[in-house]
Amino acid sequence: MLLGLKAATYRIGTTVLLDQVDFSIEERERVALVGRNGTGKSTLFRILTGETTPEDGLVIKQDGLRMTCLEQAVPQEHNETIFDVVAQGFGALGKHISISRTLGPLDHDSLNPEQAKILEDAQHELGEHHGWHLESEVDQILSRMKLPPDLPFAKLSGGMKRKVMLAKAMVSNPDVLLLDEPTNHLDIPSIELLEEQVRQFKGAVIFVSHDRSFMRKLATRVCDLDRGMLKSWSGGYEGYLKGKAEFLHAQEKAHALFDKKLAEEEVWIRRGIEARRTRNEGRVRALMEMRKQFSDRRNVVGTAKVQVQEAERSGKLVAELTDISKQLGDLPILRNFTNTIMRGEKIGFLGPNGIGKTTALKVLLGQLPPDSGHVKLGTKLEIAYFDQLRSQFNEEDTAVEIIGAGKEFITIDGQAKHVIGYLQDFLFTPDRARQPVRSLSGGERARLILAQLFSTPSNVMVLDEPTNDLDIETLELLEEKLMAYQGTLILVSHDREFLNQIVTRCLVFEGDGVVGDYVGGYDDWLRQRTTDPWANVGKERIETQSQPALNTAAATVTPVAEPAKKAKKLGYKEQRELEMLPALIEKLETEQTELVAKIGDPGFYQQEASVITAAQARMAAVESELQTAYARWEELDA
Repeated sequence: MLLGLKAATYRIGTTVLLDQVDFSIEERERVALVGRNGTGKSTLFRILTGETTPEDGLVIKQDGLRMTCLEQAVPQEHNETIFDVVAQGFGALGKHISISRTLGPLDHDSLNPEQAKILEDAQHELGEHHGWHLESEVDQILSRMKLPPDLPFAKLSGGMKRKVMLAKAMVSNPDVLLLDEPTNHLDIPSIELLEEQVRQFKGAVIFVSHDRSFMRKLATRVCDLDRGMLKSWSGGYEGYLKGKAEFLHAQEKAHALFDKKLAEEEVWIRRGIEARRTRNEGRVRALMEMRKQFSDRRNVVGTAKVQVQEAERSGKLVAELTDISKQLGDLPILRNFTNTIMRGEKIGFLGPNGIGKTTALKVLLGQLPPDSGHVKLGTKLEIAYFDQLRSQFNEEDTAVEIIGAGKEFITIDGQAKHVIGYLQDFLFTPDRARQPVRSLSGGERARLILAQLFSTPSNVMVLDEPTNDLDIETLELLEEKLMAYQGTLILVSHDREFLNQIVTRCLVFEGDGVVGDYVGGYDDWLRQRTTDPWANVGKERIETQSQPALNTAAATVTPVAEPAKKAKKLGYKEQRELEMLPALIEKLETEQTELVAKIGDPGFYQQEASVITAAQARMAAVESELQTAYARWEELDA
């Protein structure tokens, strides 16, 4: 066991987040941690990393265990380059790696005394800690994750920043990698790249996610944190779904038998004189214990009761777009785009972050004028719009004020319903419903927008990334209601499973203003496409600086141009070796990928010990051969 908990207990006030929880993770396991919002998943992470101490129980770690964590929040204040941020994954040595990279290649005689002293100190520290190879480790992970090393971190998009922070967490090759909601706000190309990196990662992984497709592809085991209890299900995500359903069914039957027995005992004790005459003190004590068990029982948290109000049917035509062009600055969003949306269609908008999906939505809805072309909207349209930026709320208003607009009752499907009761359908307690919006979590804000959205009748619904911050149960219920919705639905989402379940047609933003039209959901688009249209889109439009920025310790250094060095001419054998190395590296990387998939399979560790040992030994040998091949290729190529 690498890492684990033994009988860990943790409370916040009267809420029990962890109740005598046991947990362990072995080498190369990929464990998904699931549970409703607010059940304590992030708290469990903090206990594992040592940031928080459990009230009772033990945290068990293997001696010398190296562990890193990718947190939900992305730091905003970073003046360094991408290389510098990722190098910080090596701790205090990161600063010295950056300095050595910038000043090390320069002619020592051209450095001023201050520069020379900074470089000397950095090289001394790297030598003391055997860190000369660390710069190439940073370069390799940046190459694998397609991250340009010299771009300033502060100017990157949110999705790119998360990729950089993931590289920082992985660069030191920790024994255990913890990922807290790693797919949040990432687009599909970034999620797929993340999946590939995690799949190839050689250590153990624990991740929190509500992305079902992500879990299906990566999880070898799923742990469910529910009402303070942690249950483990083998067999990946599908094994979890089956096991959880069987567990809840068995629990429901056990509770029913318990409740029946308790009711019988309550009838007996209330017989009064007859019960006292029997003097059966043991039976009385047993009843007292049953009452305590019943009061301690934590029943299943309710599921949000989403009701979609539908307005009178719109006209058959919802929108007709003819030769639409739209450009923002130098970014073409739509180029001569023509399409027709009919009543009842469920359309998905697909594309990387920053490609213009939200702008295209606003053009379609008439909120932004096109640069050229014509938009014709249908008749009797009642449009409900879910804003991905959650920007339509006054932060000081309460949920009650937002939904009720000063009234105690609202009309839902022709019937009056109290505002508090309606918000309880969306899992707001009366206390939370009266709290200002600024105090609500991301999941609560998303549920509040859904509550507002569905309180108004509509026949056209536009949802711009509605799945962010929603737990799996709420997602599945929302899917069910949207599939039954009789109006027209336009959905922007990076949740591949959500798209597959709901949409009947995909408009795919392929870059340079081109939008492809495909029948079916996300997987259907994958089957229909002939090339990957996203291979070269979504690149950062940032002017690279002429020199990489040094961190604070080297901020005063002014790099001096390096004089050109005459390259050594390769001999025939060396030239031949250089030409053959890329094929060798590709072959080794392919074998490595196959071994990672083989070892990551849930059934791998059920084989004979000799088979497991041989595969692990070959994995170590391939890694060593790859490092040697990379080093030799860099030497000859230089």
